Amino acid sequence: MTQLEKGRQGKITQEIESVAKAEGIHPEVLRQRVAEGLAVIPANPNHRGLVPCGIGLGLRTKVNANIGTSPVFPDWQTEVEKLEAALAAGADTVMDLSTGGDVKICLREILSRSHVPVGTVPVYEAAVRTREKSRPVVEMEPEELFAVIEDQAIAGVDFMTVHCGVTRRIVEGLKQRPRLAGIVSRGGAIMAGWMLHRGEENPLYAQFDRLLEICREHDVTLSLGDGLRPGCLADATDWAQLQELMVLGELVLKAREAGVQVMVEGPGHVPLNQVQANIQLQKRLCHGAPFYVLGPIVTDIAAGYDHIAAAIGGALAAWAGADFLCYVTPTEHLGLPTGEDVREGVVASRIAAHAADIAKGLQAAWARDEAMAQARRELDWGKQFELALDPEKARQIRRERNPFDQEVCSMCGEYCAIDLVNKYL
Repeated sequence: MTQLEKGRQGKITQEIESVAKAEGIHPEVLRQRVAEGLAVIPANPNHRGLVPCGIGLGLRTKVNANIGTSPVFPDWQTEVEKLEAALAAGADTVMDLSTGGDVKICLREILSRSHVPVGTVPVYEAAVRTREKSRPVVEMEPEELFAVIEDQAIAGVDFMTVHCGVTRRIVEGLKQRPRLAGIVSRGGAIMAGWMLHRGEENPLYAQFDRLLEICREHDVTLSLGDGLRPGCLADATDWAQLQELMVLGELVLKAREAGVQVMVEGPGHVPLNQVQANIQLQKRLCHGAPFYVLGPIVTDIAAGYDHIAAAIGGALAAWAGADFLCYVTPTEHLGLPTGEDVREGVVASRIAAHAADIAKGLQAAWARDEAMAQARRELDWGKQFELALDPEKARQIRRERNPFDQEVCSMCGEYCAIDLVNKYL
């Protein structure tokens, strides 16, 4: 039985109790939100050592870190190091997006070492298995895809991104309504190519009930992927994106009816003036389901600094109602990230999430900032490091930029405003 089904029965599960305590809210309030589908707790019982995490209405904005191998860099040990970097930086969840090397071993190792929820995109492993049989990806059989979904659910995956909304009708419509960047989602492109090659409907959409059965059995949270998310500002909020979103809204209701926890993914590349409208549209069309956004990236020309562009968009999106931010690293659009890139991406997204939580009025977020203000007034450097989102970097800068062990910092020295006011006002 899933968290959603137990919540509907009035049961406060251990997971609900744990998340409510961490969030500082009453367990009954969280139970009601889970029961209504306004919050989810991705917690596959097969994932041992998991510390539950809540995503949704009234909860702290969460941050996800994507890791995983590629055909060019297939070493799973490196991805385990990135996992450790992501966890150390404060990621709330991780996703294994491996497409190179032994992807099953990589997922197994990540699941065994991660205490936070782990997500996947099952079509990636299905594509790898198909290529290992010397067949093109577009000849993948639906049975092979569903076999991967079931295998990953049994292995303990907590949430899965599935591109159910990329339908044959919408893909055909793109021929008359071409986009500047086309389809930039790997999963979306695989499913679109599959449909065009075979002349059949997307199996994830056509056999959605089968997908729900697997997820319900193992309490896997569905993350309805945005396979048609905009890959550039010019494509933001266009016909294809909105058509997919309406399909996902219908699937949200089907998932809830089946007792399956569900959230919805969103863009993508979006100009600042369209971010709020995108969030409002999603919440309206998808019946208040938790919203998971990639960025959004608010300019197309920040190569090397896309984590900053995404943090700007992420802060605005979360303030407008998004519940879950997928980090972006400095290497977005350029190459596979390193462990340091992962750390920078997580911290940038955590800054965005925290800024939004302050704007949302979350008491815990305000309390932390007020405590930092007090520590700065008292020139309490130890407390400042403790409260910082990235204590390690704060300590490093303090150590390197202040050669003389003094109470003030080297920016102002004897002219420190705080020190002067503390002494004379």
